[in-house]
Amino acid sequence: MIYEKTIGDYLFSVDKQKLQLDAIHHYLSVESYWAQNIPIELVKKTIEGSVCFGVFHNGKQIGFARVITDHASFGYLADVYILEQHRKQGLSKELMKFIMTYPDFEKFRRFMLATRDAHGLYKQFGFRSLNEPDRFMELKPFEKYPV
Repeated sequence: MIYEKTIGDYLFSVDKQKLQLDAIHHYLSVESYWAQNIPIELVKKTIEGSVCFGVFHNGKQIGFARVITDHASFGYLADVYILEQHRKQGLSKELMKFIMTYPDFEKFRRFMLATRDAHGLYKQFGFRSLNEPDRFMELKPFEKYPV
């Protein structure tokens, strides 16, 4: 059974068959601050390797998120967005509720994300700043995808 819910004219779904690659790529490569210039082939590959959550309005993709996970104990939430014209309706909160109630994620020991500006949203779902940031490390060879 496909994990989905409908709220008004909006459909939330994990069905990858419904995802609209061009819409996701456009948002990430043009509108997001975190994935500027990302190649469409790379977006496709990230979708293939993640649990993906689409938000649709009358058949058009207007939101997205994905979780990189081992399906057992860890998840990393990434690429979360709702198109500007659909914001301020509670859709980000509904998307987060949808993600946080996904059955595979119930037993996670750690669920992580990075954000520049949406701390208030994620705090509502229990996310907080790192307790021991000195334990975490990263390798970040570049800030933006090359043009």
